[in-house]
Amino acid sequence: MPELPEVETTRRGLEPALLGRRIVAVQIRQPKMRWPVPTDLAGKIGGKTIQKVNRRGKYLLLHMEDGTLIVHLGMSGSLRLAARLAPEKHDHVIISLDDGRHLILRDP
Repeated sequence: MPELPEVETTRRGLEPALLGRRIVAVQIRQPKMRWPVPTDLAGKIGGKTIQKVNRRGKYLLLHMEDGTLIVHLGMSGSLRLAARLAPEKHDHVIISLDDGRHLILRDP
């Protein structure tokens, strides 16, 4: 399980790349994770701009103008930015950004 230092390292690495980026699409490839992913997630965060990236304990918080997306990395998960979209087996949620990159939640 990613421990607190790894979660903070992830936050620090992603924050500069995510600030000010607009979410243009959300693809849920595996809706049954630790908690069910809301079926209307794309409608709730699509078109929103990421204004701040925080951490609260082992949770990553992506703050937008009217809400916050809470992400937990699970037992062995990771969040990564990819310039091209080539989903792998355990890439469960893909958030496409306005700069053409993709924020990918992976949990093998």
